Amino acid sequence: MNQEAKIFSQTLGDQLNKFITRIEALEEEKAGIMSAIKDLFQEAKGEGVDVRALKELLKMRKMEQLDVQEQQSTLHQYMSALGMSHN
Repeated sequence: MNQEAKIFSQTLGDQLNKFITRIEALEEEKAGIMSAIKDLFQEAKGEGVDVRALKELLKMRKMEQLDVQEQQSTLHQYMSALGMSHN
């Protein structure tokens, strides 16, 4: 291997190691955050909160208001078609 190839290989190796180290650190952080979220859901459940409804609310809060309204309208139409509407 010539000198230029060695330098390139070493530089690439250093660059890859930096990326890998940062990714591994973020993966550890992510695991800690996921554990904290799980603990919060358990706490909410322990206080009588319906966790499925809580997760649905979290999902809806990420959506645009128009998308939420369209989804609710479609759900209402489907429920009516199945005779499940309470109106």
